[in-house]
Amino acid sequence: MQWASILLLAGLCSLSWAQYEEDSHWWFQFLRSQQSTYDDPYDPYPYEPYEPYPYGGEEGPAYAYGSPPPPEPRDCPQECDCPPNFPTAMYCDNRNLKYLPFVPSRMKYVYFQNNQISSIQEGVFDNATGLLWIALHGNQITSDKVGRKVFSKLRHLERLYLDHNNLTRIPSPLPRSLRELHLDHNQISRVPNNALEGLENLTALYLHHNEIQEVGSSMRGLRSLILLDLSYNHLRKVPDGLPSALEQLYLEHNNVFSVPDSYFRGSPKLLYVRLSHNSLTNNGLASNTFNSSSLLELDLSYNQLQKIPPVSTNLENLYLQGNRINESDLENVTEDQLSWERSQ
Repeated sequence: MQWASILLLAGLCSLSWAQYEEDSHWWFQFLRSQQSTYDDPYDPYPYEPYEPYPYGGEEGPAYAYGSPPPPEPRDCPQECDCPPNFPTAMYCDNRNLKYLPFVPSRMKYVYFQNNQISSIQEGVFDNATGLLWIALHGNQITSDKVGRKVFSKLRHLERLYLDHNNLTRIPSPLPRSLRELHLDHNQISRVPNNALEGLENLTALYLHHNEIQEVGSSMRGLRSLILLDLSYNHLRKVPDGLPSALEQLYLEHNNVFSVPDSYFRGSPKLLYVRLSHNSLTNNGLASNTFNSSSLLELDLSYNQLQKIPPVSTNLENLYLQGNRINESDLENVTEDQLSWERSQ
């Protein structure tokens, strides 16, 4: 009987050992299972509760296990910085770059300003169609090296900075979502009528410090435009028709010599008009040119005016220094409105 018991026990042991021969790591798995109830001090990733998602509202998105971990370094080009606390931004500015690096799909804000980039190759942004801001100012970009459809697929783009480059024309086509377009300090000489076609949501257009001689009727379709800056160009005439939503118009430092009668009536919200340093004469101004009730500030300084043109009583600031106006004519405006210095 004793020998029978010993043989039975040996058989059970052999059966138990055979159960784990197929898995050589069963002992390690057993130890790990025993530690599941407490933290392993040597575990390089100890469990910690996730912090609330810092973007997208107070409660954050509905992730089942908290907010996602920060992106891994390989998700960012080595030439740039992608801060973990701002996972949708990529900083590649001031790095002497001569090309545009790969843009990860999660990016919404990219900064390439102040480099030596000369071209925007076709398809460079195709992987990141959710971009909202693109900063490319302060580079050496030329118009013949901008991809024909490089911006057209960015259907959410709101701000595009291309100022301080070597562009000779406005890139086209541009996405309808665009709200701000910065093209100042380039070498643009003209604005064709269809150059800004479809930009119904554009609110601010910066074209100052270029070589523009005419803009034609290219501004007519910009029905949301609030600010238009065409100062420091070579314009001889004002744009053919202004958007109805326009509030600020900057045309100083051009060669404009006349403004049509009732020119500003099509823009009933217009508040600020700057026409200083042009070639305006009284013969080039109709009697009701500036008699607009919405105007609050009008700058006509440094022109060739000999008389003060009629203005609305609602006007708060009128600048006339640097003209040929006699002091006796100053009685036509109130002292509160006028800013004038004796012509030399």
